[in-house]
Formats: sequence, structure tokens, C-alpha cells
Amino acid sequence: MDKELLEEQTPEVAEVRRGEIATVDRRLVLIMSTACAISVANLYYIQPLLANMGHEFAVSANEMGFIATLSQIGYACGLLFIIPLGDKYNQRTLIVGMLCAVTLALIGMASASSIVMVGVASFLVGVTTVVPQLIIPYSAHLAPPKARGQVVGTVMSGLLIGILLARTVSGIVANYLGWRSMYWIAAAMMILLAVAMRLLLPSDRAKKDTMSYPQLLRSLWDLVRDEPVLRETMLFGALAFAAFSVFWVSLSFFLETPPYHFGSEVAGLFGLVGVTGALAASFVGKFADRRDPRLANGMGLVIILVAFVLMWLTGQWLFGLVVGTILLDLGTQSNQISSQARVYSLQPAARNRLNTVYMFIYFVGGSIGSILGTFGWSIARWNGVCAVACLLILLALGFYALNSRNMRRHLMGSR
Repeated sequence: MDKELLEEQTPEVAEVRRGEIATVDRRLVLIMSTACAISVANLYYIQPLLANMGHEFAVSANEMGFIATLSQIGYACGLLFIIPLGDKYNQRTLIVGMLCAVTLALIGMASASSIVMVGVASFLVGVTTVVPQLIIPYSAHLAPPKARGQVVGTVMSGLLIGILLARTVSGIVANYLGWRSMYWIAAAMMILLAVAMRLLLPSDRAKKDTMSYPQLLRSLWDLVRDEPVLRETMLFGALAFAAFSVFWVSLSFFLETPPYHFGSEVAGLFGLVGVTGALAASFVGKFADRRDPRLANGMGLVIILVAFVLMWLTGQWLFGLVVGTILLDLGTQSNQISSQARVYSLQPAARNRLNTVYMFIYFVGGSIGSILGTFGWSIARWNGVCAVACLLILLALGFYALNSRNMRRHLMGSR
């Protein structure tokens, strides 16, 4: 990289490029982690609110599950059509623009007068809540290879904490102020975050990608075709997040039934329980940097399976449900961090597009999990929920075992 190019970049980026520090500035990592937490929460406020919203609009649990699914489908569309632009354009500008867009979608959600309008707004909230998926590959871009897993893990900690605390906050706000108030508050926070990101986030002006937008989109298939590691992590991520969504989309319905009879605020408080797993992210990232990240994938999947077996057997007791929730979030986070560490090591110039492909399939899995969760609940209540989730993880572990030899061959060939 020439001197002029370094001077065009921010001090943090230039310093990393010269190799003068071991990792990204900690303050910058904290800023990115916080932004991920606050912005990703928009996608998850809805989950503890499903029962309340269903009562207001007089619709069934299955119909409300479809509303939650629309936000996941919207998010997948945002990943597919917006995130690839991060390999071509200034990511700070994209981030601020998307924060303004999601503000409008949240206002639409708060003011919706019918279940149809809620569905449309839910989809648009999903489409525009892609800021974390611009920030995460940018953090990988800033980090040196030997610390990439740790940096991505720290930023991902913010993301998962945001996901979990979103449920807690929305459950409490809905209990005292009503579910619409949560979306008005979220819209105000997005305005503040847009201002903060414009002032605090470094600009990445040094991009020289000449691909057109259609070429960027066409190149996504080339990445899937050429990278077996990407294909494997896509499957692991989709199935793990599907199981994760099965649990969270059905939890508020489960807690309304005997022996619990809890409201939305308790369903939201379960997000606090999962923070334990989120805090392990940086340690998982260090493990992925120093050991085999694929092994961390397998360990994460096993932990998720154990979590659902435990909740299946002991879910009627609060202690069993709490321990299972901690294990579920720990396993999901372990799988996610190790998968992204593997993906971001493939092609540095295509990190946003690699992230697009991986996260698109990841959230398609989440959308399917939301549908399967409400379906399992409608068929066999909690037994159906746990059975569906266990089947998903067993499929992932089966592929892990069958594909191990191919991955060893690929690793040896790449050397």
C-alpha cells in the first residue's frame, strides 16, 4: 500500500495497515460493538411482544409467528441487496443512511393500525436493520489476521447482547407502556445513533472496487461455488440460528401457560439470562485464533443440542429453563464466532460479500426456525418446540461428521 493511500485513511486504519499495533484501537472496537448492540435490537423487540400484539389485533399464535418471520425475511433481503455495497462504497455513509431508513420503518411499526400494516412495517424494519452486518466485516478489515477472531468476537458480543437485551427491554416497556411505545423509543435511539456514527466511526475512503452493482450481486454465487468453507459454515449457521429462533419465537407462548402464567416482561427478562453466553464471545474468538475454528463450530453445535435436551426434560421448572437458555446462547455464539472467523479469512477484498452470503442463509434459517417454532408449538406445545430444535441440530452435527474428511483435504490443499 502506498503512502498516499495510507494518508487517505483514518489514523486507526493506517496504523493497522503499517502493522504497528497488534489489534484495532480498543475504543474503536467498543464503539462498533455498542453500535451493533443498539441497531440489531430493532429486529428482536418483537419477540416478547407477539402475545400482546396478537391480543390487540385478535390473531392467532401462528399468524403472529408469520409476522416475526417477515422481519427475518426482510433482514435476509437487506443482507442480499444492501451489504454487498460495502465492498464498493464508503461504509460509514452506508451505515448512517441505513440508520435513517430504519428510523422511518420503526415509526411505521409504532403507528400501524392493522395487522397487515404491522406485517409490512415488520418486513421493512428487517430490510433496514443491516447496520451490524456492515460494521462486523469492517471490524475484520481493520484487525490484523492474528487478532481477527478476537476483534470479531468482541464486536459480536455487542451484537448478541443487543439481541438478548432487546427482548428484556421490550418486554418491560410493553408491560408498562404498551408495545407501540417500544418502537417510538427505538426510532428516537436510531436518530441519536446516526449522529454518533457520523461523528465517531472512521471513514474507509480507500476502496477502488470498480465492480458494478449487478456484478457485485453476480459474484455472490461465485463465492459460494468456489469456497467449500463458506458452504459448510452457511449450513452450520442456518441450522443453529433456526434452532435459536425456534426457542425465542415460542418462549412467550410457553411462559403464558401452566405452571408459569408469566407475561411479556418475564419473557423479556430471559434475555438477561443469555448475556452470560454473549460475554463468552471474545474467548471463543481467541480460541478460533489459536486453535481450530472448525472444532469450535462442532463444540457450539453440541452445546445447543444439550441445551434443548435439558429444556425438554426440565423445562417445566424455571431452573431448567434458565440453565438451558444460558447454554443455548453460549452454543449459538460459539458457532457464530468460529464460523465468521473462518469466513473472513477467505478473501479480504470480498469480506462484505462473504458476509452477505453467510448471513443471508443464516437469517433464512432464522426465518424457517420462526415458522417451525410456532408450528411445533401449535402441534405439541413445548414437546413440539424442543423436538423440532433437536432435529435441526442433529442435522448440523450429522453434516459436520460426514464433511470432516473433505474439510481436512481442503485444508491440506490450501497449504
